[in-house]
Amino acid sequence: MSKKVAVIMGSDSDWPVVKAACAQLEEFGIPFEAHILSAHRTPAAAADFAKNARANGFGVLICAAGMAAHLAGAFAGNSTLPVIGIPMKGGAVDGLDALLATVQMPSGIPVATVAINGAKNAAVLAAQMLAITDDALAAKLDAARVKMAEQIAQKEAKLQAELNA
Repeated sequence: MSKKVAVIMGSDSDWPVVKAACAQLEEFGIPFEAHILSAHRTPAAAADFAKNARANGFGVLICAAGMAAHLAGAFAGNSTLPVIGIPMKGGAVDGLDALLATVQMPSGIPVATVAINGAKNAAVLAAQMLAITDDALAAKLDAARVKMAEQIAQKEAKLQAELNA
């Protein structure tokens, strides 16, 4: 079985977006835990979680935060596990600050970054990382791609039928 994924939010206000990551992890059968930890308001607890994540059975860390968005960077600075950042929409510049803060990491401390509010893609990326050593999970990812292609083919057929009616 795959290692667990940690889904970390800086605030409970991130949950409406972040729950899509949890739903996607559930769909793939990947065990996960979700927590609210703040890089600024609970820095010791966040650092402790990140430092002990590998020993606690985690394989990937997903961190969602808005505004200054230092959560993913704080986790990456305290763990050598892969960290995926989800910049959250909101604030004065509608998430651009979160995107830049998440993606602009110093050399040697990478954070993989998905689109603003891209929780589902964060979960898919985490699954792909875990699937490197998990053939059953890789097969689930392959099946999901086939299903997406089938859905597009059905939509194309429906469009063509409507245009030719």
